[in-house]
Amino acid sequence: MPQSVLVLGAGMVGVAVALHLQRRGVAVTLLDRQGPGEGASFGNGGLIQREAVFPTAFPRAAAELRRIARNRSIDAAYHPDALPGYAAPLLRYWWHSAPGRYVAAVRGHAALVATCLDEHLALARDTEAMALLRPTGWMRLYADPRLLEAALAQAELARRDHGVNFTTLDAAGLAAAEPHLLVQRLGAIHWTDPLAVSDPHALTLAYANRFTEAGGRLVTGDATTLRRAGAGWQAQASEGPVQAEAVVVALGAGALRVTQPLGYAPPLFGKRGYHKHYRLQGNATLGRPLLDTASGFLLAPMRAGVRLTTGAEFARDQAPPTPVQLARAEPVARGLLPLAEAVEQTPWMGVRPCMPDMLPVIGPLPGQPGAWCAFGHGHQGLTLGPTTGRLLAEMMTGERPFLNPEPYRPSRF
Repeated sequence: MPQSVLVLGAGMVGVAVALHLQRRGVAVTLLDRQGPGEGASFGNGGLIQREAVFPTAFPRAAAELRRIARNRSIDAAYHPDALPGYAAPLLRYWWHSAPGRYVAAVRGHAALVATCLDEHLALARDTEAMALLRPTGWMRLYADPRLLEAALAQAELARRDHGVNFTTLDAAGLAAAEPHLLVQRLGAIHWTDPLAVSDPHALTLAYANRFTEAGGRLVTGDATTLRRAGAGWQAQASEGPVQAEAVVVALGAGALRVTQPLGYAPPLFGKRGYHKHYRLQGNATLGRPLLDTASGFLLAPMRAGVRLTTGAEFARDQAPPTPVQLARAEPVARGLLPLAEAVEQTPWMGVRPCMPDMLPVIGPLPGQPGAWCAFGHGHQGLTLGPTTGRLLAEMMTGERPFLNPEPYRPSRF
């Protein structure tokens, strides 16, 4: 059991790792180049997704692939010059998405998701974070009866095999639940378990405050300066070098900048996403997050306004933002809800860290004693941060892990 740990990355995952290690008596330093929760944890749909037991597989239908290839959709976009760099990880993503292999992804993902609500509440209890967690669930709307039928069949599987809860609404029930919708839909699935987060950044900050109030050390620094220091590790912070016996890489999409020089380069790839907030006209309200299947984006009520989120954009690392998906989505969103003016002029952009087998990397970094990994959560970093933090802290301190860590082992790559 290490007496001191340096956690690189102060997003939801890194903060949760730091908190769980601290609760086990470890002296933890949390290092990031910016403030807690200002990376990918800042921008998301704001959901603790207990229902997300089926990770998103690579599309296999020819019609769907043709639609994405046209590069005109809201849910997926790409920079043509970036595609060569994505070829290898996307090919592996496609391979792992084959029906026979996808079963393993579901098994591993569902095991992590099963405890996400309990793990969040364990960190949020007795703090200002509780006010940010709303038990509203979220709704997915359908206009096509075939899509609704298929979604209901999968929802029944989620309930039978993984204990997920949902209700169904017809057109009248949906209109009653969300009276300010401007369109009529055939029906909706209301996932009732998830917690909706009114400010994801504030949630990460609340957990970070709990860490520092209990004596944890939060510093600004450069994770890429990580080096061996005797039997331990050292990185450069603004106040000078910081050292610890062990290190955790929880840097999301930037993890390879630290692990690759250490000889570990898993096929991590990034999906960029954008969001923008809007006020609602008059006395209009939105009770819970809505995803309109026909439109391909999420609208979520937040403290800052209604958040319009996009799907995935594939671009080169450090390429300038190109929020074309938001430009495509906004007029459609105005046809769904009476949106007023935008709250901010410039949309937010972040990068989601994805693995081709749809499972995060949690465990010891191969060939580097005292180094550990906690990254690659895709779209579920907010959901799975506390679960990952507990699992990794138990592994690092010699406790019996509360779930089997084998599916997430870094050495699988």
